[in-house]
Amino acid sequence: MTTDTTGKELRSFIERYETLAKEKSEIVDQQKDVLAEAKARGYDTAALREIIKRRSMSPDDLAERDAVLEMYKSALGM
Repeated sequence: MTTDTTGKELRSFIERYETLAKEKSEIVDQQKDVLAEAKARGYDTAALREIIKRRSMSPDDLAERDAVLEMYKSALGM
């Protein structure tokens, strides 16, 4: 591989990464906008975030998390 080819390839990787970082930032901004809209309509955004997190978990991971939470609550007398 020549130095010119290596430089072009490196530049391509860097530019692709930068493009993805910009898109990611735009998506994060859009997610914030959605939650701001939900909050403006009176929804509890902390609850919405928890639901979103739980929906992304596998059933096994969710069951394990719930079991640990219940164990901790029980230990605290809750």
